[in-house]
Amino acid sequence: MRAGAGGEEAALFAEKLANMYEKYAQKVGWQWKPLYKSKSSLEGFKEASFEVNGKDVYRKLRFETGVHRIQRVPATEKSGRIHTSTASVAILPIRQKQKIEILPVDLEIELSRSGGAGGQNVNKVETAVRIIHKPTGIDVRSTAERSQQKNREKAMSILAAKIQAAKDEEEAKAYSEKRKAQIGTGDRSEKIRTYNILQDRVTDHRIKESWHNIDSIFAGNLSPILQALESASDKLAEDGKTAE
Repeated sequence: MRAGAGGEEAALFAEKLANMYEKYAQKVGWQWKPLYKSKSSLEGFKEASFEVNGKDVYRKLRFETGVHRIQRVPATEKSGRIHTSTASVAILPIRQKQKIEILPVDLEIELSRSGGAGGQNVNKVETAVRIIHKPTGIDVRSTAERSQQKNREKAMSILAAKIQAAKDEEEAKAYSEKRKAQIGTGDRSEKIRTYNILQDRVTDHRIKESWHNIDSIFAGNLSPILQALESASDKLAEDGKTAE
């Protein structure tokens, strides 16, 4: 999760999206684990990453990658103006066997003390890990594990997934016209969905379909949206085979 345009409102929206996915994960019996959180002054998420484990996790969530947009009147807005804020979501598969080769010479590793309340190790031992991949500029962090080694391993697996995703995204753009079964490029700059609070409506722009009862959706009732995307993808794939 990464806050986009909209300052504090964007950070609050990123947190709201994270809570939505966590509640959905709980409903379907997936394991949800925070890996890293960078909070704003109002406790929103400037950036956060999570690990989700369970049956069909990537298959069900893979179309969530992209820019999500919310339109609402913030509580701090005295004149009642509608604000538009964005947050980007990236769903990355963590593979057991990585295809990406990462050279140690290409890495810059920073260690720091994990923040947070409780625990004797907190703020005493440098367990938090940040890894920067110099050729691509991609950086990842892991602070949730109690040992430096485990945070390093977790960060490396996320880094490999991010490098692979960037490579896949580049290839998808290059061959987008040939990919008939594609709902989106998987590009994190692509606007995919709008959450309009005043109209109580969520619209997915790729399949041009809307759903109401936005509070229920934010409470984790994502199944209708995810199923619609899955069905649209299956139909596009079938149409692509027919056209060929």
